[in-house]
Amino acid sequence: MDITGANGSEFRLILRQSLFNILDFSTILAYYGKSSSQVFRLRRYNGKSHEHTNKIERQTIYDFHIHYATERYQHSGLREDAYAEATTRYSDIQGALNCLIQDCGLVLPSNGQELLF
Repeated sequence: MDITGANGSEFRLILRQSLFNILDFSTILAYYGKSSSQVFRLRRYNGKSHEHTNKIERQTIYDFHIHYATERYQHSGLREDAYAEATTRYSDIQGALNCLIQDCGLVLPSNGQELLF
């Protein structure tokens, strides 16, 4: 889903869930620059389907986790959202989507409907 910010910036909301493993999902908010076809992942809310290692800290997580775009990881030559923190705030893709909406300040349509996956 493409989203336009208050100042005209373009964002993309990306949802992915495996058909085989209910815990294998990602809910992503990405910046979509007008001068590039690449998306820049600002946040990524992942399920508990795999292990993640923060390479700089040498810390491994096997839990639901949230990835953050960080300058430090980009300067190290790693993907912008390679840093993640474990979370207990959600346990499914709908909960992850709700956290993303809350954390990133997304404003839902004024018709009062929830954004459901």
